[in-house]
Amino acid sequence: MDAGGQIRSFPDLEALSRAAAGIFVAEATTSLARQARFAAALSGGATPRRTYELLATGPFRDRVNWQQVHIFWGDERGVPPEDARSNYRLARRAFLDHVPLPPENIHPIPAFPSVDLGAWKYEADLKAFFGQTVPRVDLIFLGLGADGHTASLFPGSPVLGEERRWVAGVPAPGQGAARVTLTAWAINRAALVVFLVAGKDKAEALKNVVEGPREPQRFPAQLIRPASGRILWLVDREAAGGLSAKLF
Repeated sequence: MDAGGQIRSFPDLEALSRAAAGIFVAEATTSLARQARFAAALSGGATPRRTYELLATGPFRDRVNWQQVHIFWGDERGVPPEDARSNYRLARRAFLDHVPLPPENIHPIPAFPSVDLGAWKYEADLKAFFGQTVPRVDLIFLGLGADGHTASLFPGSPVLGEERRWVAGVPAPGQGAARVTLTAWAINRAALVVFLVAGKDKAEALKNVVEGPREPQRFPAQLIRPASGRILWLVDREAAGGLSAKLF
């Protein structure tokens, strides 16, 4: 299959992160010029941390009207919000605590103590915000696991083919905690999906996802193809090492 979108390569994580922060600012500016709010969904993991830190500092922070920004998440571990593994905690400490964002504009996933109940509650929250039809997030950041997963859509998961639910609780074998995740169907309603992929350990997965045969049960990130939006891959030099030059 092809990448399903544009791929941009950067020399290192710092350059990738600056590009990602710039995209956040640009998309917020564009969205707020045509509507009253900007809705972004964040990723967890180590890769986006630097992007979040940059968004919390000038000049990025000073170019966003934070009063009209709403923050969501693509997935969350079934742990308390102050647990070191929490995606919410990562984003709050690196980013959200350092920008003038109204507390009511932050929409964490209530994944603890029950991921199934948390999924039900989060879907209700999303429908209250976006309406009952389509969760049209303006921008969603996603990562890529070495096994080809994204958000908490893991290889072989029963939720990979979900086309009705927006949010699902999922087991996460070998990951340390069950998860709540947006389904691929919900992610594909976003206006812009941006993958952030860094590190040599992601190179094989990246090549399989963007250049290998279509095997979404093995490489769930292949499921992400926005229905009426765009997809962009930001990758560092190490992660891009196995890709064909024709993709750039």
